[in-house]
Parts: sequence; structure tokens; C-alpha cells
Amino acid sequence: MAKAKQQSKKVEALIIGKKNIYLFLIGLASIALGFILMAQPPVYGFLSRTLAPIILVIAYLVIIPIAIMIKSEKGD
Repeated sequence: MAKAKQQSKKVEALIIGKKNIYLFLIGLASIALGFILMAQPPVYGFLSRTLAPIILVIAYLVIIPIAIMIKSEKGD
């Protein structure tokens, strides 16, 4: 009985909340935006050379890890 209760707690710990999903979707949208901006015509322009890599770095190194690591509340 105690073993089944312990396993159910482990399963509950793996469930992600709405906040995690929303942050992950924001990260995916910002990654898509970064690649779209990188494909803009002037190769050496501001959008494709400066802004797109900044957006991609923020998305890959900040938003996605926060979406994975943040703990959601029980009611979430």
C-alpha cells in the first residue's frame, strides 16, 4: 500500500501545469520568430544579423529552460 502511494506521488510530480505549457509555447513562438527574422532579405541587415540571434538565444537559453524547470501550483 505504501509503495503504491509513493509511486502515485512520483507520477504527480511529472505532470506539468498550464503555466509550463504557456511558457513553452511562447518559447516555440519566439524561436519561430527568430528564424523568420533571420530569413529576411538583407543578409547583413539589422533584423537578420542582430535581432534574430538575440531572440533565438533568449528563447533557447532563458524561456524554454524556465518553462521546463518552473514548478506549478497544485491548483494549476
